[in-house]
Amino acid sequence: MGKAAAVGTAVVVCAAVGVAVVLARRRKRRDAELLGSAAAERKRRAAAVIEEVERNLATPTALLRSIADAMVVEMERGLRGDIHACLKMLISYVDNLPTGDEHGLFYALDLGGTNFRVLRVQLGGREKRVVKQQYEEVSIPPHLMVGTSMELFDFIAAALAQFVDTEGEDFHLPEGRQRELGFTFSFPVNQTSISSGTLIKWTKGFSINGTVGEDVVAELSRAMERQGLDMKVTALVNDTVGTLAGGRYMDNDVVAAVILGTGTNAAYVEHANAIPKWTGLLPRSGNMVINTEWGSFKSDKLPLSEYDKAMDFESLNPGEQIYEKMISGMYLGEIVRRILLKLAHDASLFGDVVPPKLEQPFVLRTPDMSAMHHDSSHDLKILGAKLKDIVGVADTSLEVRYITRHICDIVAERGARLAAAGIYSILKKIGRDKVPSDGSKLPRTAVALDGGLYEHYKKFSSCVDSTLADLLGEEVSSSVVAKLANDGSGIGAALLAASHSQYAETD
Repeated sequence: MGKAAAVGTAVVVCAAVGVAVVLARRRKRRDAELLGSAAAERKRRAAAVIEEVERNLATPTALLRSIADAMVVEMERGLRGDIHACLKMLISYVDNLPTGDEHGLFYALDLGGTNFRVLRVQLGGREKRVVKQQYEEVSIPPHLMVGTSMELFDFIAAALAQFVDTEGEDFHLPEGRQRELGFTFSFPVNQTSISSGTLIKWTKGFSINGTVGEDVVAELSRAMERQGLDMKVTALVNDTVGTLAGGRYMDNDVVAAVILGTGTNAAYVEHANAIPKWTGLLPRSGNMVINTEWGSFKSDKLPLSEYDKAMDFESLNPGEQIYEKMISGMYLGEIVRRILLKLAHDASLFGDVVPPKLEQPFVLRTPDMSAMHHDSSHDLKILGAKLKDIVGVADTSLEVRYITRHICDIVAERGARLAAAGIYSILKKIGRDKVPSDGSKLPRTAVALDGGLYEHYKKFSSCVDSTLADLLGEEVSSSVVAKLANDGSGIGAALLAASHSQYAETD
């Protein structure tokens, strides 16, 4: 090869290399631009989903007021006995709430799930109050949850008899008196008196033949007789009514009780003459505790999103318990999961592949949601660890963590504000929502709250409190107090056994 040819070849090679380098750079720049535009598109899509969630789950104060008004209308329909009312407004037959004067030994039995609790309390009147209390928790064997009525109640009565046998010297039953029991029964019941009620249906995994339509107090009483246990059930109550009784015992200004836990419910003190469906003699106290069963409230005012509607459609009870599905601990985490799943599908929030675990209903529980929501570390480390455990994504960016926390905030805030609207509606129903028109002093009003959601999810409970204050206004809210009545229903049943004692007139 001649010198000129060699030089020519070298020039061609250099030119080719140069072109290749330029092309590689262009490809790299184009890939970077494509990646950049893909990332920008993901961000745009994520922002669009979040904006839509914020809009559809918004609860402006004006909306909350209209929801409270709608709930009052339904409460009044339920009190009239309107069969189409979504609030049943069940008469509890509790017309004597504890006053603090109760004294003596009383028992309680709390049956509401896979465990039941037996409790005894020695009451010492206004001065000594609760002198001593003891309780024991018993697990129900799974086979008894699907067995016969006799087997279940015999098991409960046997445990109760064993508990009575351990009564120590600190507990005193006056001579010649029968032990008395308050029975908290947290299943749907058609109550017929303070100490009787027929079972409508079993829930929570129980499926027992022969009890539906039967008086549950009679079933328990027969089982106690078979055990040789001389004890009388003087009060049959649900857990919310029990919480109200426990709250009133501790604070005489308590007018309502609200459960915000796995489920939700409320009970309050109503004027007996404001209950058109009441057909008996008006109680001497002039009052009657109403069990609202407010979880079943529904209204076109409620801000239902596509996530709520899909969750309801796929639930075991579609079209029922709509309010409960928006505010209670059973469902808040699931709503967050559904929104995160939408972000994963539409905006590749967790990468190009949607995490399979995120597709599983109820994999994200409300306690996990609470832990993520309360993470205040600079890098949201706890939240990242939760996403790894629950969703199965080992490495999430700080941006993804902030988005997740923001979704928790939106869902929790909506639930808390809707719960506050419910409390406001009760205060509105009994006239505790405004300054008295006659210029008299505002009475102090207390609401007893119980349930793990309110007790442990601090951002939720503080939002309930602040929203209620906002709805009431500065002057009225200064006289209204929301109080945590931790485990109020247990002692509440024993207190109702005392206030409805067969010996009350002779004491």
